[in-house]
Amino acid sequence: MTYCVAMRLDAGLVFLSDSRTNAGVDHVGTFRKMSVFENPGDRMMVLMTAGNLSISQSIRQIVSEYVSPEGVSIWTVQSMHEAAQIVGESIRNVHMRDAKALEQFGIDFNVSIIFGGQIKGERSRLFQLYAAGNFIESHDENTYFQIGESKYGKPIIDRVISPATPLDEAAKCALISMDSTLRSNISVGFPLDLLVYETNALAVSRFVTIDEKNQYFQMIRNTWGKQLKSVFEGIDDPIWNAAPEATINVLSSQVSINQPVRVKPPSGLVRSEPMTKQLQTLAQDEGKKAQH
Repeated sequence: MTYCVAMRLDAGLVFLSDSRTNAGVDHVGTFRKMSVFENPGDRMMVLMTAGNLSISQSIRQIVSEYVSPEGVSIWTVQSMHEAAQIVGESIRNVHMRDAKALEQFGIDFNVSIIFGGQIKGERSRLFQLYAAGNFIESHDENTYFQIGESKYGKPIIDRVISPATPLDEAAKCALISMDSTLRSNISVGFPLDLLVYETNALAVSRFVTIDEKNQYFQMIRNTWGKQLKSVFEGIDDPIWNAAPEATINVLSSQVSINQPVRVKPPSGLVRSEPMTKQLQTLAQDEGKKAQH
């Protein structure tokens, strides 16, 4: 499996991917999921993949070699939308060629792609493509896409990222999102590829491959964990069965009594007295003995 996340911001684009693939706990490999298509001064595009590795690699190869009958390729299209169409067509080409054969071996045609960048003359754009070759585009209402093991890293992005978020803050958020995923899922692993693109640069602005010893990532991992624990411990515990006049930290109240859905025991089943009643009876017996 994998985890990839990309963000489209006013200031540019942020891409982050892991590099783990696995076909079981004893068959783990490292394959980089991020590919860059760059012609400095004219265009800079990034493709990240999740799903079946052989399918992903085939799609990437076809995208890089694709030339339409009119001579159009990913290197000559005039818009990112046209470039996304080429990626979608490449997915369908691989599906037509391989899907039936894979099915005979019980293998699904499983691939997800994030594709984004900028071509000279238009703004930065970001797309998510599906196994059918169709795609959607990011807008201000949805400034990021995730593929792979997305659930662990989603909450922090939802709370932090907006179109106005600066690139470095977005990169920091993406790394925290990745750290949360690394901690919760062994199918995601190092090294990580992080690319930060500044709008109108039309070339890779900042890129780094991050391993477990990376100083900044270790700082984020340690600091984020400590801060989360500190915030958690600073939240008051709930109050149960609070008095009617209580108004702070009330989880349940004496005024409003809730009951769980109880399943009745089989008829004829002997039920022991509740523990509290047993203790009360025992205390009464001990009291009587003391009086005598």
